[in-house]
Amino acid sequence: MTAPETVLVTSAGRAAAGSEDRLPPARPAYELPTWKEITHLLVNLPMALLGFVYVMAVLFTGSALTLTVIGFPVLALGLAGSRQLGRLERARARALLGLRIDEPSPLPLRRTKGLFDRLWLMLKDPVAWRTVLYDLVRLPWGILTFTLTLVSLFVLWPVLPYLARGLANVDRAMARALLSPSDELERRIAELESDRGVVVDTAAADLRRIERDLHDGAQARLVNLAMGLGLAKEKLLEGRADEHVAAMVEEAHGEVKLALQELRDLARGIHPAVLTDRGLDAALSAVASRCTVPVKVTADLAARPAAAIEGIAYFTVSELLQNVSKHSGATSAAVEVWRSDDRLLLQVWDDGRGGARLDGGSGLRGLAERLDAVDGLFVVESPPGGPTTVTAELPWRDRADDCRAG
Repeated sequence: MTAPETVLVTSAGRAAAGSEDRLPPARPAYELPTWKEITHLLVNLPMALLGFVYVMAVLFTGSALTLTVIGFPVLALGLAGSRQLGRLERARARALLGLRIDEPSPLPLRRTKGLFDRLWLMLKDPVAWRTVLYDLVRLPWGILTFTLTLVSLFVLWPVLPYLARGLANVDRAMARALLSPSDELERRIAELESDRGVVVDTAAADLRRIERDLHDGAQARLVNLAMGLGLAKEKLLEGRADEHVAAMVEEAHGEVKLALQELRDLARGIHPAVLTDRGLDAALSAVASRCTVPVKVTADLAARPAAAIEGIAYFTVSELLQNVSKHSGATSAAVEVWRSDDRLLLQVWDDGRGGARLDGGSGLRGLAERLDAVDGLFVVESPPGGPTTVTAELPWRDRADDCRAG
């Protein structure tokens, strides 16, 4: 394991939506945030006019045409355009009000079948409809804020910073309520879409590795075996059963044993039989026995988690122990596995040189991404000089849940 860094990777660590930069308090002196708020309030009127005109011209026209064939497509396209207006308003709030609102996830149009399904998905888009509501209520508010701000600039300028802060806070609340993603579920969908890409990439990489190992290992040996046995067969048919034939058969026997060993290693890399038959405790003990460093394994599990979680835990510990063997320079290591409420916890410790990090080429980033894809957590504590402690946390899912899902 190899340069100093303590890394925490978790899906819960993503920035929350709607986070806002800390603003200085409003004061009679005109500061940059105050001028930004005043600019935002003055721009409210033209932006409100743009949104209101768009809603009236496009969406109401589309609604009126729903009695005809073209009405619903026009309405759907109008709703898609309202999404772009919402994007513009979020950018304005970010630039002038310091309000950071997450962008809603795009509509999954590519995963829908047929034109009618896509049309229906666009028509029931809650993000678009809330943007329409935002554009409708903004016109009277835009007129009010523009008028009050303009009058205060010339008449009530000593109190304008306080007035601007109050009106801008109303704008912040309105934008956060109507322009944010639908709810926590909307943000969760975006996270799951990203995590699904990680899982797909990992699975594709595993398939390429298996194909490469089969092609370069067992398959090549079996080809050599077939050629050797073929030559031996020809000599036997010719009646030349001499020492040369015996040597060829002996060589073929050796190739068979090596091919079987490579196939067993490959099967262990896909999903070891000991993990399926005897569980995580026995499987981790088998992994520890192959480590070049003495490893103490402690497992406190009264039950078994779901097969998928068990497999991820096994391969996480397996790769971490490989890192201990190759990179740590350790003289001892330890693996602990236990359950805490609805979480499965793993901890791998070694007394090596330390300095482990995600970009150190030891595969830690891939492990972090794999755990993050299933709502896991991955922590690396590895100061220079050691020791190194890697803690992984996975959701506990009972095997009974797997059976019910199947």
